[in-house]
Amino acid sequence: MKQVKELIGKRVLVLGMAKSGVASALLLARLGAEVVINDSKSRAEQPQAGELEAAGIQVVCGGHPLTVLDGCSLLVKNPGIPYTNIVVKEAEARGIPIWTEIELAYLISEAEMVAITGSNGKTTTTTLVKEMLEHSGRKPLIAGNIGTVASEVAQKAKAEHVIVLEVSSFQLMGTNAFQPKVAVWLNIFDAHLDYHGTREDYIAAKARIAANMGPADYLVYNADDPTVVQAIARIGATLVPFSRINVVEDGAYVKDGTIFFKDEPILALADAVLPGAHNVENMLAATAAARLAGATVEQIRHVLSHFPGVKHRLQYVGSWEGRQFYNDSKATNILATKAALSGFAKPVVLIAGGLDRGNDFDELLASLKYVKAVVAYGETKSKLLALAAKANVQAVTAERVQDATEKAVALSQPGDVVLLSPACASWDQYRSFEERGDEFLDYVNTIIKPS
Repeated sequence: MKQVKELIGKRVLVLGMAKSGVASALLLARLGAEVVINDSKSRAEQPQAGELEAAGIQVVCGGHPLTVLDGCSLLVKNPGIPYTNIVVKEAEARGIPIWTEIELAYLISEAEMVAITGSNGKTTTTTLVKEMLEHSGRKPLIAGNIGTVASEVAQKAKAEHVIVLEVSSFQLMGTNAFQPKVAVWLNIFDAHLDYHGTREDYIAAKARIAANMGPADYLVYNADDPTVVQAIARIGATLVPFSRINVVEDGAYVKDGTIFFKDEPILALADAVLPGAHNVENMLAATAAARLAGATVEQIRHVLSHFPGVKHRLQYVGSWEGRQFYNDSKATNILATKAALSGFAKPVVLIAGGLDRGNDFDELLASLKYVKAVVAYGETKSKLLALAAKANVQAVTAERVQDATEKAVALSQPGDVVLLSPACASWDQYRSFEERGDEFLDYVNTIIKPS
């Protein structure tokens, strides 16, 4: 772990006692800073308070008194805390720099970083890159928005490692010196505008992934996304495009049904496991990033032909009596389900439904080309029945995902795909999309692997 001399003896406020906040506070104390941590929840709701105080950290709970900023030369905030927070606004007014935990991770890391951002596809691409670097001599460690706190991983990383980091716009807003060796910008869609305020501010936050990169660094970017192309126009990194549509000979592309990186043929798309046009983009981006970070063509080829997908993200679960099962519980909106359906050119039994947010499901009509039946559940089941009727597609209703999956299997035949891609949030019946997806997995696994 590198030392950060400018933090020694400085008073630093950490705002938020979630995982990244606790990790940041402990790291800052270890680096020699005088640390105070603040959270609006009561002390009784903070089981880590004792550990933090034992490390010499001042703990302030139960509100946000502005006095916590007195004497501070830095604020490190939880990425989810908005800039409208009273303490954050006061820090800005006082001219106090505001960081997120990935800035700390970068400053202490002895390992190079590969950082991935985008509105969609981050987790799949991050996982692909990590798997591609395995057995290629690079010793990858995965961290960031994917669930593992980046600063904890960075403390353990050595020069022979490479940290593969999923980063969100929330995290990138709090960076200053952050400079990955390889960065990936997958795409941009309107998202998190309640947090960022405007689309332009959201794009600017994403662009921070490459703000400090120079000619010796690589930015892998989506050449098919005009917003991304425009946003990187003044970036100083070596630009490496990827394109699903055009041949970009200095990057990753598809030619005659085969994935290429520069002049290297990697894999025929027909041999890749992940379905969907969006996953072609994820595979292209991952191929470019991993190759630039030292992965072998052989390992990239192996991963693309065997990777089943990230759990709940168009995850291939297995097959039974000629039927293929996919878990796409992460599809909490219509756009995600459209992307999932684009990956199949065979009959699909679609399981969909959930929280009714007033969406217009007619947007799915054109995507039902290969859907032979719909099993609808949850608050939106009547709307999905109406959609199926418009498309002249058979439809039935169910109460929950397990019931829906049983009915989907009964409606399917050998050669069909049974796809859970709800197009809705889960909160009408489930605590999370993970819980919903696990119910699907549990039932399917009893079929595939009977006890």
